Amino acid sequence: MSRFTVTYRIFASNIEEAKQRAENIALEQTVEIPRDIVPKGYIEDEILGKVEEIGQESEGTFKAIISYSPDSVGDELAQLNNVIFGNSSIQTGLKVIDLDLGETLASRFKGPRFGIKGLRQKLGRPTGGMISPVIKPQGSSVEDLATIAYLCALAGADIIKDDHGLTNQQMAPFKQRVEAISAAVAKANAETGGNALYFPNIAGHVGEIDAFAKFAKEAGAGGLLIMPGHFGFAAIDHLARAPDLDLPIMAHPAFLGPYVLSEQLGFTHAMMFGTLQRLAGTDISVFPNVGGRFGFTKEQCQSIAKACTEDDSIGQTMLPSPGGGMSVERAADMAGMYGDDVVYLLGGSLLRYQDKIGEGIRDMRTALDAI
Repeated sequence: MSRFTVTYRIFASNIEEAKQRAENIALEQTVEIPRDIVPKGYIEDEILGKVEEIGQESEGTFKAIISYSPDSVGDELAQLNNVIFGNSSIQTGLKVIDLDLGETLASRFKGPRFGIKGLRQKLGRPTGGMISPVIKPQGSSVEDLATIAYLCALAGADIIKDDHGLTNQQMAPFKQRVEAISAAVAKANAETGGNALYFPNIAGHVGEIDAFAKFAKEAGAGGLLIMPGHFGFAAIDHLARAPDLDLPIMAHPAFLGPYVLSEQLGFTHAMMFGTLQRLAGTDISVFPNVGGRFGFTKEQCQSIAKACTEDDSIGQTMLPSPGGGMSVERAADMAGMYGDDVVYLLGGSLLRYQDKIGEGIRDMRTALDAI
C-alpha cells in the first residue's frame, strides 16, 4: 500500500518548534498517545503518522508534509477526514493546505461521478460557461417558484437550482416543490428542445436523505443540491456512490466559512471548496465570488477554480460555481477570470427582471457567447 500525505502550514517562532509541532500532529492524528509508549512493530511502523518533510515558508510559517497509512482510513470518508484534520483542527496556528491520496486511497475514493465532461454531455453544452439561476426567495409558494423555473429553462438556463434556504418548510414543502419545478423544467425543455437540469436542495432529517434523493430522481430532477456544512461530506460521498441514484451533485458552502476565513486556522480556500469537494464526489462546487458580499479575494477564487479543474488531482475534474454579486455586466470579467469551465450562479440580480426574468437569462447567454 502507498501512504497518503497531508501538507500543513504550521505557525511557529522557529524551525525547532515547528518540527515538534509536526511530530505532535503525526501522533495526534493517528495513535493519540505519547510517543514513548507507541507499541513497536505494526503500529509504530505503519499506523503512526510520519513527518516526511518540513521547511520554512516565510517568517513565522513552516510547511510540513506528514504521511499516513491507508489502514488508518479503511474506505470511510468520515475517517479519512478525521485523519487529515481531526483533533489537530482544535489547535491554533495550523492550516491544511494540500492532500495527496497516493495510489491506494485514490482507488478507494474516485471523486466526481460525472465531472465536467459528464455534465456537459447531460446539458448538451460542449463549450462555454453555464448559467444557473437560483430559485428563491424563501417564503414563495410552490406555484411562484415553478413559474420562475419554467421561465428560466425556457430562456436557455443550464442548471436551475433551489436556493439553499428552501428545504421542507410549509410554504413550499420539498415533495410538492420538487414535483412542480421538475414538471415545469420538463415542459420548457419539451418546448425548446433544451436540456436544462433542475437541482433541488436535499432537505429533511439525516435519516430522510436517501428517501428525499430518491423522490427527487423519480420526480424528474436532474441533479441534487446538498450542504456538506450541515449534513457532512460523508453525505455527498454516500449519494455520489449510490448505484440506483446516478445524479450529479452540487455542493453549497453554507456553514463552511469558519473553516477558511482565518489566516491561521482551518483549510485553504482551494482545499475546502476544491480538493475536499472532489474527494467527496461533488460535481459542482458553489463558493462566494469575488466582488460579492462575502469578501473572497480574486486570488482565493482562482485557487478554488484551479483545484476544481486541474487534471492532477482527485478523480475527474469538477465545475467551479461562483455566486454572489454575479450579473450580466460582470460576464466578461468573470469569463476572463474563470475560463470556459464554470457555472455562473445568478440570484438577486436576475430576480430584478421579475416577470421578464427570461430576458436576464438570454442577456447572460448573449454576453457569454460573445466572449
